[in-house]
Parts: sequence; C-alpha cells; structure tokens
Amino acid sequence: MGRYHAPTRTPGAGAVVGETLESIARAGACRILAQLLEEEVEAFLDRPRYARGGRDTGYRNGYAREREVGIGTWSVPVRAPRASDLPAGSEPFRSAILPERRYLSAETQRLFARLYLEGLSSGDFEPAMRQLMGEAATLSASTIIRLKAGWQAEYEAFRTRPITTRDAFIWCDGIWLGAGTEPESSCLLVVIGARADGHRELLAMELGYRESSQSWAGVLRDLRERGLEAPLLAVGDGALGLWAALWEVYRSTRHQRCWNHKVMNILDKLPKRLQAEAKRRIGAIWSSLTRADAEAERDQTLAWLHGRGQADAAACLLRDWEDLVTFYDYPAEHWRHLRTSNVVESVFAGVRLRTNVAKRARARENALYLVFKIVERLAGSWRQLNGGATLMTLLLNGARFRDGVLVEHPVRHEPGVPMAA
Repeated sequence: MGRYHAPTRTPGAGAVVGETLESIARAGACRILAQLLEEEVEAFLDRPRYARGGRDTGYRNGYAREREVGIGTWSVPVRAPRASDLPAGSEPFRSAILPERRYLSAETQRLFARLYLEGLSSGDFEPAMRQLMGEAATLSASTIIRLKAGWQAEYEAFRTRPITTRDAFIWCDGIWLGAGTEPESSCLLVVIGARADGHRELLAMELGYRESSQSWAGVLRDLRERGLEAPLLAVGDGALGLWAALWEVYRSTRHQRCWNHKVMNILDKLPKRLQAEAKRRIGAIWSSLTRADAEAERDQTLAWLHGRGQADAAACLLRDWEDLVTFYDYPAEHWRHLRTSNVVESVFAGVRLRTNVAKRARARENALYLVFKIVERLAGSWRQLNGGATLMTLLLNGARFRDGVLVEHPVRHEPGVPMAA
C-alpha cells in the first residue's frame, strides 16, 4: 500500500463550494415556492387539494405553463396552480406571490431568503407575510408551520430508520448551535460513518445541552439498537463523555483522538512566542511515516518543551498518546481521514455559512431541522474515502496493517469447511 502524502491545495476549491451552496439554495427556494403556491390555492378554495368541496366553491384546474421566475441573481422554474368553475361574480384566482413579469419584487426576494435561511422561526413570518401581501393575505404563520412540519417529518424518519450498512469508521463531534431561548447553548451530537463501499453517511444528529457521557451513550445505544455494528475505529476530540460512552456501548471499537484538537490544547498552554515553533514540531509528529518516527519526533518535542520550562504543555502532548497514534494501524490511504475529526468539522463549516441567522431561532428544534436539511443536501457531494471499496472490504474482512502497510491478508473461509480452532 502506498504511503500518505500531504495533498496540495486544489485551485478553485472555494468556487466549487460556492457553486454547490448556490445550487442548494436555489433548490430550496424552488421547493418552498412550489409549496407556498399550493398552500395559496388551497386557502383560496378553502379546502385541501384532494378534499371534496361544496357545489359552488370552485375546483383546481391543473397548472399554468412552466416559466422561470427570478429570485435575486438567479431564477427557478415555477408552475402556478389554477382554479376554475368559481361561483358567479367571484374574483378569479391570482397568486399574490408570483409577479406578472419575470422577477419577484425585492420584498418577496427578501422573504424567501428568510424562509430558507432563518430556520423557519414561525414567529417571524406573520408580520413578514402581512407586510408583503397586506392585512388580507391568505398565507399566514400557520402555512409556514406546515412547511416546517414537512422537514420535521423527514428528520424523524431519518433518526428512526434501520441501519443496514456496515461502517468501518465513525467520526463523532459536538457542534454548538447557540439557538433557542434556553439559557444553555444547544449542542448537536453528530455521528458520520464510512460504509463498506468507502462512502460517508450521516448516521446521527441529536440535540443535547452538553457532550456528557450520558448524552453520547444515548446516541450510540440508539444506533446500536437500529442495527449499527461496532465500528473498527471512532475518531473524536478530547471530550471525555464520548470515550466513556464508546467504552460502554461499543467496547471493541478502537479510539483515535483528533490531532487538531490536541494541537489547540497544547498551544493554549504556551506563551505566544513559542506557539509557531511548537505547532511546526507537533506537525512533524503526526505527519511522520511510521509510529517509531512519530515517537522520535515526540521525544524531541518533549525535550524542547521541558528545556523552556513548559511542563504543562509537555504533559498535554503525552496525555492519551496511544489514542493519538492508532491511525498507524490502518491503511496509509486513510490517514488523512482518520487523524482529525475534520470530516464533521468541514461539513459544518459549510453549514455555518448559511445558518448564522438560525442562532436567532426561538426554538432550537427549528434550527435542528434546517441544519439537517442542509447536511442532507451537502451529503450528495461527499467524496469517497481514498482506496475506495476494495480497501474498505479488506479492512472489514480482518486485514491487518502496520504503519499504513498491509501485513496480513484476511483469511477466506470456504462454506462447509470448519473454522480452525
């Protein structure tokens, strides 16, 4: 197996991320616009789509021809619903949302930005609707609540679904939202797994108030009960609650501490004048090609720290050392994925670009549903782990690695032949 080489920065990566986020925003605005139009015609006819009405209330009559409607700097396709057979003398159905021409008004554009980006905080919508469409608007905050209920139903289906895949690795982290009116900040406990085909998947996203062992144990027990077998390796930061919970629920799963968090913890104990050199030395440790080289770099760094009277930083580096170098027992192709919890952090960096305003959500559940939907969309662009399905199959079948190199192939068991004792 080839050894790991640090990747070079891909030119234009920021532009790709920007295009991905823009496509997600466009799809979200298109979906919400279509739902709002359905709600609008139902309110006009005073009954849901498939309910039978009175003799003179009118009927739905399909859709108008699809057209493009501009929202901000881009456009989305729209098919407006129609109503016919209305009572004599009544006004025909005209959407208060769609413009007669191609572009929505600036007020409507701002409204849709809020609908999609502010976490569907229902208390904000009634005044926004009335300002946009007047006091007699047929849409109200209850309409928005129904839209939010659809996201809630999708989240509940996700968190109760059976897990039928085998995941070799899991990455666990607590993401702080800062949403809701509660005095304590809300924490999302997130678990992302790597399946046997080498692709990542969101396994769990649960609300909590802190990263306690009880909270993490609840998340992991739920995953176990829904079918998740013990992963080979779990990656996380230094939060003690996670590791205690893993020991309780998945005792055979090995631990890998995040090097990024370890670096930050060490630098916090150093004066500013020593931080740059310390960061360089620690980088040389975790980028070493073998465990022995990493230990040699560690010992040199410890001597350097002690020589400058930084015993606390040296003790921090030594703490949980074995859990910092577990990645050497896995393929070198996977090291870049396993040495840190960036798998979770990088996903939520993209989420934060679009959910800063969700911190104003009155109910933290509203922010949860918004974040879930965004992560669900972002998951479509997650790339396969290095080595692909072949390497993952070797791992899950019992192959052993030392310093990133395959040293023992899995034993193939032929059906009908007894296993050796």
